Formats: sequence, structure tokens, C-alpha cells
Amino acid sequence: MADSWALADDGPVPHLRLVPVGPAAVLAEVADAGEALDLAAWARTVGVGALEVVPGAGTVLFDGVEDPVALETVLVGWRPGGAVAEGAGALVEVPTTYDGPDLDDVAERWGTDRDGVVERHAALTFVSAFCGFAPGFAYLTGLPDELAVPRLDTPRSRVAPGSVGLAGAWCGVYPTASPGGWRLLGRTDAVLWDPTRSSPALLAPGTRVRFVPR
Repeated sequence: MADSWALADDGPVPHLRLVPVGPAAVLAEVADAGEALDLAAWARTVGVGALEVVPGAGTVLFDGVEDPVALETVLVGWRPGGAVAEGAGALVEVPTTYDGPDLDDVAERWGTDRDGVVERHAALTFVSAFCGFAPGFAYLTGLPDELAVPRLDTPRSRVAPGSVGLAGAWCGVYPTASPGGWRLLGRTDAVLWDPTRSSPALLAPGTRVRFVPR
């Protein structure tokens, strides 16, 4: 098998590069997190010869692949911009106390006050693009580019579990205590990761998320 191969860059199929990862896994490289989530949702719907389909920031990992050539044949049928909308995930409302240590800083960057930050953040519907960093930590898309904020210059040595934060155009909730450099808006008591649940991750990829002030 070749080291890598690419599907057509022109026409109705966007750039999609497939890279073998060991004997039984293939990494699909796409444009961004939105396309990765869309491809993963579509692949699960149509069925592919893989045990796991894991979206990332700009990739989808197909693990336990039975036949890489057959997988490529299926993937040429994908078109971005439809699978996620057609099979939109469940909506999860996250009760949030907006009292984070970076609330004033974010308010200044957004040209508003604390109430303005809460109003804008709570009005958005986020989508879990992928999970990583820690079990149950979902990278949520949906923050407009003009509201993106940089990470802290110096990360905190400990961020409390349940902390709701922003980094760049991402939003996320820390499932456990850990170091972190995201700007913290508030906190929630929601359990992000519970291995005893049928779906351990509360905000699994594809889940729609709303933060509800309390």
C-alpha cells in the first residue's frame, strides 16, 4: 500500500488525503474541524469497514480498517456540508454560573461588560467537534471568529473541574482538575465523563450544546 494517497482536489469532491497509520488504520485529512465532524457522521451513517471512526481538529481516524482500498471507494461518495445537519445530535443544556476569573478580561476584549459576555455566550449554540486532551473534554465550535480570544500567556497550574473556558474560537468544559491555559468564564456541576453511562462522554462529537446561566 502506498504511503499516502489523495482523492480529487477539484470538482465536487474537496481535498481529502488518506494516510495509512499502521496495518489497520487510516487517517483522513480534511480542511477543518467542521469537515472532520461531517465526514465522521457521514461515515457512521453509510457504514465503513472500520471498528472506530474518530474525528479530530482536521482529521478523521478510521481504526480497525478491514480493507483500505474498499474504504477509499466508500469515501469518494462523501460531500461536505450535510451529514451533521441531517443527523443533528441531541441538545445538551449545561447550567453555568458565570463567575470565572477571566470574565472581566473577556468582557474587555469583546467591548462589553460581564452581563454582555453572559448574554452573548448563552445565546450561542455550540457543537461538539471532537473530544481530546482528557476523557470527556469536548472541543466546541460555534464561537464567531470576532469573539475568539487568545490562550493565557502563562497557563494555570490547576483548573477546577467543571470550569467553562475559551481558547481561540473554541469553547470547552474541563471534566477534571488539570493545568490549563483557557480563559475561564464560569463553572458547571454537569458531569462531563462518567464511564458507567451508556455514552460516557456527555458532550460526544455531534452533540449540540447550550450554556444556561444560573
